[in-house]
Amino acid sequence: MIRAFLLDDEPLATKRLERMLIETGRVEIAGQANDPVDALDVVRDLEYDVLFLDIQMPGLTGFEFLSQLEGDPLVVFTTAFNEYALAAFEVNSIDYLVKPVEREKLDRALRKVERVLGEKAPRPPVQDLVKQLTAALQQQAPAYPERLSSKIGDKIEFISLERVTHLYAEDKLTFAATAAKQYVIDLTITELESKLDPRRFVRIHRSTIVNVAFVQELYALFAGRMVIRLKDEKKTELTVSRERARDLKEKLGL
Repeated sequence: MIRAFLLDDEPLATKRLERMLIETGRVEIAGQANDPVDALDVVRDLEYDVLFLDIQMPGLTGFEFLSQLEGDPLVVFTTAFNEYALAAFEVNSIDYLVKPVEREKLDRALRKVERVLGEKAPRPPVQDLVKQLTAALQQQAPAYPERLSSKIGDKIEFISLERVTHLYAEDKLTFAATAAKQYVIDLTITELESKLDPRRFVRIHRSTIVNVAFVQELYALFAGRMVIRLKDEKKTELTVSRERARDLKEKLGL
């Protein structure tokens, strides 16, 4: 039985992966977490065979998390970002899973884990793995879109991302907000997060992504939460979750 630890800042993604792993009958869940900073001490004192690790997380990225671990854990990366996944695969991590995880791909990853554990194969040092991952990512130049499309009936309208103040999910729809109007976008917030330039757009809440160029003011609330006010005519206010606050402040140079 494989003992696995799951780390992903999306609770729903963690629960779904946990359910899928248990259903295989081949995996025991040694633990799980949604906060990489809190998870460090837990993982250091835990016995497990493989770490299912998200890459893009607030507080610590998956690579930064690995750099602070001792020993050489087996890693299966789980990510919504194809460019990250490809880089991780090319430097000999056990495997990668692009979210939403597919059962066939999960089975492939588990077979690889079982093979490595059975053969007692040597594992690359974590620090070398992190350096190789970082180098592989730096060699890639992902192309980010400059506009989004909004389809209403037979009409498709294109919206320049320079005009978009923020994107949000509401009533099972996703909207791109501009000064003129709100456009329905046929993508989820998670899909948009993976497609948009992270230097310009940052996810501040489970249902909201903001264009940092439109952030006018920042206010601290209780329990580590914040509110931002946008420089638009409505002076739109958006809540920043505690888990996303650090990432936003870094993007704003704070």
